[in-house]
Amino acid sequence: MKIIINVSLMVPIYEQIADQIKRQIRDGDLRENDPLPSVRTLSRELKISALTVKKAYDSLESDGFTKTVHGKGSYVTAANQELILEEQKKEIEKDLEKAILKGRRYGIADQDIRVLFELILEGELC
Repeated sequence: MKIIINVSLMVPIYEQIADQIKRQIRDGDLRENDPLPSVRTLSRELKISALTVKKAYDSLESDGFTKTVHGKGSYVTAANQELILEEQKKEIEKDLEKAILKGRRYGIADQDIRVLFELILEGELC
């Protein structure tokens, strides 16, 4: 499993780990019942605290992406398509919010941002 940590991001490391594992599940790189590396193994590979990896795994489990079997490890759960779709929508919302904020910083009126959005949806700017 390939995970890249970017310490210059303002995103906590455990969130970076969880987000990348979620993406791998959504993309089909990780499938139902695939094991995740042990907390110790992943912390050693990434050269970070085991507590950080544990926090990421706990987050994945609470979001329904993995399950932990005591003494056995963490495994990918059945792909809940609704959950995956909801995660994808959240990701798009973040990107759209960034674009809107950037437009406002540049002094573009909200109506003009809406027009741009509509043009992009219609494929006229792509």
